[in-house]
Amino acid sequence: MPETVQVSEKTADGVGAEEAAEQAPASTEELLVQEGDIAGDYLERLLDILDYDGDIDLDVEASRAVISIDGGEDLEKLVGPRGNVLEALQELTRLAVQQETGTRSRLMLDIAGWRADRREELRDLGRATAQKVLSSGERIRLQPMTPFERKVIHDAVAVIKGVHSESEGEDPRRRVVVFPQ
Repeated sequence: MPETVQVSEKTADGVGAEEAAEQAPASTEELLVQEGDIAGDYLERLLDILDYDGDIDLDVEASRAVISIDGGEDLEKLVGPRGNVLEALQELTRLAVQQETGTRSRLMLDIAGWRADRREELRDLGRATAQKVLSSGERIRLQPMTPFERKVIHDAVAVIKGVHSESEGEDPRRRVVVFPQ
């Protein structure tokens, strides 16, 4: 009697189709948790290399993985002037996640609460600028900002009636302009 051989399809990486289906995240939430885990491992190795202390917290907010590092004395050095080092580390972490998952990540990295503090400062700036535009009737152009900073300003201006905002220019000189309606 002939022997029955079971043949299974293989994916490009040599994993069986059934195994790949079991390993693949079932939902967007699970994919974001997976991104957070990969990013957390990457950042933990970085902190070890630098011999910095820090607690890594992973979360999912607004359809993106959010990674926070807190608790170490030297962490301010990883933020840099105006968050420049933080932005670079975020991009490197996104690339590390992309290398493992094959998809571009939108993860957000915060170190020593800098991004949370900056978000509040920018909300205040957006509201104050909108009020100035309302009272003067003149548009106001803000200083060049990162995409994160511009989004916070746009969101703050959007809730105030009688004004609107737009971005103009090219990175790294892209800025928000607030206009009367």
